[in-house]
Amino acid sequence: MIVIKNSEQLKKMRVAGRITGEAIVLAGEAVREGVTTKHLDDIIRRHIEKCGARPSFLGYGGFPGSACISVNEQVIHGIPSPDIILKEGDIVKIDVGAFKDGFHGDSANTFAVGKISPEAQRLIDVTKESFRLGAAHAVPGGRLGDVGHAIQEHVEAAGFSVVRKYVGHGVGEDLHEDPNVPNYGTPGRGVRLCRGMVIAIEPMVNAGTYDVKELRDGWTVVTRDGKLSAHYEHTVAITDDGPEFLTMV
Repeated sequence: MIVIKNSEQLKKMRVAGRITGEAIVLAGEAVREGVTTKHLDDIIRRHIEKCGARPSFLGYGGFPGSACISVNEQVIHGIPSPDIILKEGDIVKIDVGAFKDGFHGDSANTFAVGKISPEAQRLIDVTKESFRLGAAHAVPGGRLGDVGHAIQEHVEAAGFSVVRKYVGHGVGEDLHEDPNVPNYGTPGRGVRLCRGMVIAIEPMVNAGTYDVKELRDGWTVVTRDGKLSAHYEHTVAITDDGPEFLTMV
């Protein structure tokens, strides 16, 4: 069931979204060679809790971290660890959720560790561009197929691929709500968007095949061919004035 948010609920979601976005910015500023993913997770947790919120991911389905932090070929759901030390040339995806006053924010970004390869930078750039192109269709009367098609078309034109197994989703009182929001689709098809819907649009883009696999830890998802992956996400409210990015700061 798709839950439509009223103005008071959207106010609360803006607060949760701001906290989420701030946590990612702080963690991103700390990304450098020699830093552990556990250190980034600690920064995120401290900020969220300082704001009177709690990390949405901590304990979710048994997940042990406050954020999902995934490096290089890791697509999503990487577990923060003191043993994972960032090195020059890595790309690191930081996925954060914050729960405040009954509502969640959900956002992700991909950061470069020092100087990265031109291909890695292009992958990051195309992923962010695809989000913007897809989100432009998140308007009343639009279809989810319009959003997904715009993402897919841009990604594939660049020679990359969009992950099929994992998709975006609705956000609200639950971290994952209806509807599913694929990063691929057919224009004019899928759920019709309307004012008050809130969705997480989150292209996950691979340099090679879109096939992925889950590691034995039961969480970390990696590209099947071992090539790089990038991730970019915002919680987006559908409004009469166009898409509102609740987690952008």
